[in-house]
Amino acid sequence: MADVVQYRLERMTNELDDLERRGLFTRREIAEIVKHRRKFEYRLKRPSPLKQDFIAYIDYESRLDDLRRLRKKAAARELEREGKKRIKMKNSISDYAAITRIVEIYRLAVVRYKGDIELWFRYLEFCRQKRNGRMKKVLAQVIRFHPKVPGVWIYAAAWEFDHNLNVAAARALMQSGLRMCPGSEDLWVEYLRMELTYLNKLKARKVALGEDKGTLVRDRKDTVENQWREENEDLFMSLDEERGNNDGTNEETEKNVDLFSEHGSSMLQTIYWGAIKALPSSFSLRKQFLEILEATELAHSADLRNEILSDMKRDFSADPGYWDWLARLEMPDPISTGVRGEDSNLSQFEKAVQVYEEAIETVPSAMMFTLYTKFLMDVIATEKGATEASNVSNHISTCISRILAAYEKAESMECLSEELAYNYISFYVQIGRLDEAQKLAENLCSGNFSGSVCLWLLWVSLKVRSAAKHSLSINKDDNQSIFELLKGVLTKVPIAEAESLWLMALKLFSNRKKYFEKLVQISLISVAKFGGSETGFSLPSAIVNFILQKDRLQHARETYKQFLALPHPGLALYRDCIELESNHVSLGDKDSLVNARKLYEAALSTYNQNASLWKDYYSMEMKFGTSETAAAVSWRARKTLKDSSIVFDSTNL
Repeated sequence: MADVVQYRLERMTNELDDLERRGLFTRREIAEIVKHRRKFEYRLKRPSPLKQDFIAYIDYESRLDDLRRLRKKAAARELEREGKKRIKMKNSISDYAAITRIVEIYRLAVVRYKGDIELWFRYLEFCRQKRNGRMKKVLAQVIRFHPKVPGVWIYAAAWEFDHNLNVAAARALMQSGLRMCPGSEDLWVEYLRMELTYLNKLKARKVALGEDKGTLVRDRKDTVENQWREENEDLFMSLDEERGNNDGTNEETEKNVDLFSEHGSSMLQTIYWGAIKALPSSFSLRKQFLEILEATELAHSADLRNEILSDMKRDFSADPGYWDWLARLEMPDPISTGVRGEDSNLSQFEKAVQVYEEAIETVPSAMMFTLYTKFLMDVIATEKGATEASNVSNHISTCISRILAAYEKAESMECLSEELAYNYISFYVQIGRLDEAQKLAENLCSGNFSGSVCLWLLWVSLKVRSAAKHSLSINKDDNQSIFELLKGVLTKVPIAEAESLWLMALKLFSNRKKYFEKLVQISLISVAKFGGSETGFSLPSAIVNFILQKDRLQHARETYKQFLALPHPGLALYRDCIELESNHVSLGDKDSLVNARKLYEAALSTYNQNASLWKDYYSMEMKFGTSETAAAVSWRARKTLKDSSIVFDSTNL
């Protein structure tokens, strides 16, 4: 290995001598360069060199070559200041040696890591930027090793098309890629873009020669203005004579068929049929084809658009996403909104609503209603930024009525999901109709969503908000009704699912002793029924913390002892109680140490194979107990635990 490294370093002698002779690097700097290169060469000659070794070597050589170029430019500027403007530093071995070396390192890297596509693309980018003449060879290699990667074919075709200006080779590469990867959406889309771009370049050449006019690229603003003129044709009645004179010219223009548009139309149709044959279930592919069609001026574009839309309706009519996309396609974009009138925007809004109504009849599902209401909410948010307040108010009220009608229809068709029901109630709250929101929440929670925690939480919050609406504090009757409401759901829903409800109830009644004690009794029943948690949220721990904040420690101890007397209180409760007692041990409470030991013993009687629990016990004894008690805990842990590899080391505590 040392001989190979020395040989490679000796081959750099001419380059290093040239750098010193030209004054770009000093002898000490060259010695540092040799030192770093030797280090990198030894890394590459290891039995299993890492990918990072190659990358680090390439980065070092790239930075070194950048520094060389900067110093060469500085030397040239120095010669110009001395008056030697005609003298130009000629290229020598040091000008191309770095590029050759980096290419060699890349070659070794891709030979070692043939399957790393990211490394191959770095190699390709380097060859493209430096233009060292190896691009075709590297492309052939990466295609040979990764024929199933669509990005490789796209990159190769783009290089042939843009840099090598070889359209035939780019087309051949794209077609080969489609044969190897017929299921790639990107390949089909990029192939169509390439063909249309080539046609547009040919048309632009004709325009430059004065033989044609226009391009295949559609100007969105011009299209909108022309459509607006057609819709408002009556505004231009004063131009009848001129219009009559132009009729003959228009007829001649229509007869003169644009061959490029015709060819582009047939090309798009051919590629489209091939794409949907290879990917019949791809909705996004057809959307991209339609976007390309709308961005280009092609012959029979309206017929092609209708054909694509009819095919999409035939194949994706059961997909709610298709209907949402189709409806939003009817709405004007921000560019056209400024050109077209308010009546036109409203008519397109009505068309979009009709699409959604048809979708609801075709695909009656919660997702379809969610998309419909989201669309209407987006329209409201957009309209709020308009300038004419009266029109905006009317339009927003229309949208609100449609949203409520959609929710009611979803409920009547039994398509109301939990999320949709939550949004239904929340929408009433947003528009300020709190009484109706509360009544709706009561109906839903009493009906099909009796087990939905989020709806119960929303209902309770609405009742609290309604009770506190007219006074700063909630009266006795409201407290009783809210408590009964919470009691009904907390006794039914498991603790793990009703975490937010429990926290809300404890916070709401923390200062009302009568109701808080009732909540404690309900929690005892729930823990006995559903069991405590091992990790995460622990209801008994939350109750103990609430009691500790407003009462004495003794009351908190009495409460957690009640929970620990239940069959399965959970490890999380043991840990929280131990932490509570340990905190008071550090404050000098001797009884807390006794209680903490009792808690550890009780917990270990159930969780005797929990190594972290043993370690915490040992840590507490080392901190607050004696060396004898700590040693006893360590001995018991080693005897009890099946995993003998666990080490109790006081230095790590």
